[in-house]
Amino acid sequence: MNLRGFRALTFDVVGTLIDFEAGIVECVRRVAGSAWDGEEILRAFGVEEGEQQRRTPELPFTQMLDPISTRLAARLDLPGLDGRGNPSPLRRSISAWPAFPDAPEALAGLHRRFRLVAVTNADNAALRAMSRTLGDPFDDSVTAEEVGANKPDPRVFAYCQGRLSVLDIGRSDVLHVAQSQYHDIGVARRLGYATCWIERRRGRDGFGATPAPSSVAVPDYHFGTLAELSAAAGQG
Repeated sequence: MNLRGFRALTFDVVGTLIDFEAGIVECVRRVAGSAWDGEEILRAFGVEEGEQQRRTPELPFTQMLDPISTRLAARLDLPGLDGRGNPSPLRRSISAWPAFPDAPEALAGLHRRFRLVAVTNADNAALRAMSRTLGDPFDDSVTAEEVGANKPDPRVFAYCQGRLSVLDIGRSDVLHVAQSQYHDIGVARRLGYATCWIERRRGRDGFGATPAPSSVAVPDYHFGTLAELSAAAGQG
């Protein structure tokens, strides 16, 4: 398995590097009590995010959290989660969302060999907070706030490729790394990028807090953790 032909790794952040599912469950349980089933919360969130993506595809995920919270509060009968008093509890909780335990070390190792670029549906402020959590590993970043669109919109990838092209890094030099089939893997494959699916929910049913894709794309590389990718690249 040769990963050394790539010059840049582009990363989805929320869900791939930052454990947003743990953050969401912790936030809802803090508002509603610890008896709530985590998978029920995540399934409901995934449905509502998919709906919000259809309604406001131009909004950064960060801003989507307010209307998502309002509908999630109604769906789960949790008025304390209501996002109408912006910012919502979910949006305020972003800075506390943890990194996956393997992510900071794996990113540090990968950074020794590759250019690392964050490609995220978050806004600039949220990415700064999440990057600090990860040890500030990125050489560059592309956010939905900058592009005016969210993945899976191809314009996000085009914007990122434009920035890489200035460094003479072509599409064939890039490996896109992500957990989301809905936001990332499917569209990146269609656009001709090599892809690496970090299946963070490996061994668990469903897609959790991520909207379900219409189909599951077959990636070029498939791991359950970022540590496995780092090891395959000779960094682990």
